[in-house]
Amino acid sequence: MASENQNGDRRHQEVGHKSLLQSDELYQYILETTVYPREPEAMKELREITAKHPWNLMTTSADEGQFLNMLLKLINAKNTMEIGVYTGYSLLATALALPDDGKILAMDINRENYEIGLPVIQKAGVAHKIDFREGPALPVLDQMIEDEKNHGSFDFVFVDADKDNYINYHKRLLELVRVGGVIAYDNTLWSGSVVAPPDAPMRKYIRYYRDFVLELNNALAADPRIEICQLPVGDGVTLCRRIK
Repeated sequence: MASENQNGDRRHQEVGHKSLLQSDELYQYILETTVYPREPEAMKELREITAKHPWNLMTTSADEGQFLNMLLKLINAKNTMEIGVYTGYSLLATALALPDDGKILAMDINRENYEIGLPVIQKAGVAHKIDFREGPALPVLDQMIEDEKNHGSFDFVFVDADKDNYINYHKRLLELVRVGGVIAYDNTLWSGSVVAPPDAPMRKYIRYYRDFVLELNNALAADPRIEICQLPVGDGVTLCRRIK
């Protein structure tokens, strides 16, 4: 739903709204025309549950969930990874897109949040695809790299976690994703702060992570091992296709 503020501007009040579109009315049109009518019932249920959580801004937006679901089908992904799970909305979008024998290695430092969405994931019949591990992802990635059979074994990775470690994730993930595979980094436009003057007013967490997001964007743009495409979906998502 959209409502007017004191200046007469219409602002979208969808919980977790991160659209960078010019108007909230346009975003609402996308949601109501192409996203909500096609949203699986399980994803709708989890989205509504997550909306009641105090950290709901951490969730993946509904249009980005739809995008990820479509992307996974287009690349015929089967073995995937997710770093940063929260309540599992993007994880559910992934699980629903994979074949029945598909796998997701899902990592997050907070199992309690994941367990909020777990009953919905179980009811959707896709919990068997998920290997959830609680704790920091970097030690797990380092351990996996030590075994050469893991090199190039992943078709797709979605990263929506601690922005100050995105560069560290990238260094490792390029060894684990196959040539032709895709890494998707979330929040790469970081509430539009990437083009804001350094002295512009920002929330503390936006300002703190802004430089890390800028560093990542510059590094991805210069990395000859990947092809990239940055999209204004949600809070910005950058797709990296490994080419060497």
